[in-house]
Amino acid sequence: MNFKKSYFILAFLLAQFSFAQEGVAVYSDYLSDNYYLIHPSMAGAANCGKIRLTGRQQWFGQEDAPSLQTISFNTALDEDGVSGVGMILFNDKNGYHSQKGAKLTYAHHLRFSRGTLDLNQLSFGLSAAFVQSTLDGTEFTGFDPNIVQGVITKDAYFNVDLGVSYHYMDFFTHFTIKNFLANKRELYTDVESDNLSKYLWSAGAVFGNENDLLFEPSFMFQYTSETKEKAIDLNLKVYKQLEFGRLWGGLSYRRSFDGAQYASDGSLEEQKLQWITPIVGLNYDKFMFSYTYSHIMGDVKFDNGGFHQITIGMNIFCKDKAWDCNCPAVN
Repeated sequence: MNFKKSYFILAFLLAQFSFAQEGVAVYSDYLSDNYYLIHPSMAGAANCGKIRLTGRQQWFGQEDAPSLQTISFNTALDEDGVSGVGMILFNDKNGYHSQKGAKLTYAHHLRFSRGTLDLNQLSFGLSAAFVQSTLDGTEFTGFDPNIVQGVITKDAYFNVDLGVSYHYMDFFTHFTIKNFLANKRELYTDVESDNLSKYLWSAGAVFGNENDLLFEPSFMFQYTSETKEKAIDLNLKVYKQLEFGRLWGGLSYRRSFDGAQYASDGSLEEQKLQWITPIVGLNYDKFMFSYTYSHIMGDVKFDNGGFHQITIGMNIFCKDKAWDCNCPAVN
């Protein structure tokens, strides 16, 4: 099998754990104070507007390794924070396949709390996504009926994400449907489905003392509608308030409920997608920085190297008062 083609397939099946054209892939970068990246209902939910830039690179040293860059911004539209808006721009490249796109978001927040201190908020969000996918066959030398040699094929599509979030003091939960609309594209005419929908459910809570240590256990469950694939993230973050800012770190473990068979010493074995992600971050004044490293576990993998990601952010348009709760995602 052609090396680049085999690399391309592995990157899709193992690293992405998703369809090639789902939009922004669901990695672990939402833990870098960036829940809006996967949950549209988080647009404008915090007491500050948030600008976040991320860069992700897989398998350093490998030619055409998967890479992803995003820039996102979300903020409340009014002082009361009833309405929020957001925007995501992304560029994703994976072997012969690449995609560029934008998401525009509107969110509405219902407050059930007394004044602005006690956090009790139900949020609804909708993102409209515009994505252009490109399949570059100019350097492809193998055989694949879905790749035309010497030709760059492009196709664009539109879809929407729907989400709802609920925050009550130190507890939070989110539910999002990505790619809600059925949409048939023509890039891989023989193998593509018009169903790219994915369901995400997150929940967690924060425990501890603001002046000492805060502990934030959480999980995220994802379900891909067309393939019936299921996976779960188990996360723990720890926050420490310092004189110059807030230092935090965490650990995330992702495991698929579904496995793939492979031959080993004449017998069939099954391997499930698993990766572990340590993360470290710092908030200083209105700025934030985080580094994330993901390592795939198992006997069958393309490369022993991991996935590196850096997130840089800035908070703007901050309100005078914060919520009276241990809730780092919105304070």
